[in-house]
Amino acid sequence: MGMQTGAHIVWDWNGTLFHDNDAIIGATNAAFAELGLASITLEQYRSLYCVPVPKFYERLMGRLPTDAEWEVMDATFHRHYTEHRVRCGLAEGVAELLAGWGSAGRSQSILSMYGHDELVPLVKGFGIEAHFIRVDGRIGPSGGSKAEHMVRHLAELALAGVDPARTVVIGDAADDAVAARHVGAGAVLYTGGSHSRASLEGVGVPVVDTLGEAVAEAARLAA
Repeated sequence: MGMQTGAHIVWDWNGTLFHDNDAIIGATNAAFAELGLASITLEQYRSLYCVPVPKFYERLMGRLPTDAEWEVMDATFHRHYTEHRVRCGLAEGVAELLAGWGSAGRSQSILSMYGHDELVPLVKGFGIEAHFIRVDGRIGPSGGSKAEHMVRHLAELALAGVDPARTVVIGDAADDAVAARHVGAGAVLYTGGSHSRASLEGVGVPVVDTLGEAVAEAARLAA
């Protein structure tokens, strides 16, 4: 990637680089069906989704799921997501944006709450892995916040000379901004994924409608 200028983007994967809204809503409704819950629309999902994920289910069920219910719903979601994701692709313009950021001597990485062992081959399958100095997925159980994963990710990036103060997280969820704040990084939130614009605008970071705008904002924040 050439000489780094210090500016770094930590990209989210699901709903950001990987446009998987259809897979997310299909898998969510499959999980709901396991417990006899009514299906929801993408618009409902985007207005209600939050982390930790059991709190999202509480908004829909009127109560937190039991541990047994959570295990069933989580396993069912991931099984159906794997089936649905094969019909999904990268968000529009991703390859060009990644190449453009790197060609300016700046670095980038991926941190996702998608399981690490599933994430790495998926990124490689799209032929974009060379753009990133790290690709990290979730290690351990699903359903939690990204903040502690971000601490580990930034600690590894520091070994490559990445400065948190010149790092910007680009994601589609409020939790991305929370995780960025936790490590002293900036954040830009993108409206094309799991959250509606209304649910993102109260977070206190820039909110944009395209990934091109997100990269431009990241360059400004990291300058």
